[in-house]
Amino acid sequence: QVQLVESGGGLVQAGGSLRLSCAASGRTFSTYGMGWHRQAPGKEREFVANISFTGLRTTYADSVKGRFTISRDNAKNTVYLQMNSLKPEDTAVYYCNTALPRNNYWGQGTQVTVSS
Repeated sequence: QVQLVESGGGLVQAGGSLRLSCAASGRTFSTYGMGWHRQAPGKEREFVANISFTGLRTTYADSVKGRFTISRDNAKNTVYLQMNSLKPEDTAVYYCNTALPRNNYWGQGTQVTVSS
């Protein structure tokens, strides 16, 4: 079992930055990959980024590439999402998740709102 708690969301103007954090507990954090997804009102949840258990490999959705950076600190059991140059279309609830072969876990989500 893994418990995930996101934080760091909020309201920001277009062009601004936010850093999301996701604290994990339970299963040994350094043994599994992690990811971020988001869901905007009226839309399906979509992939944002993921990171391997070592932190050496990352993948991004085209829509955030060059603006968002995923990272992790295995000593703190935490994964981060640094979001720069935010756009109104980035407005969504952001969820962190484990990236396991099956039976993944999700956090409760944190709201990010970007005003124009």
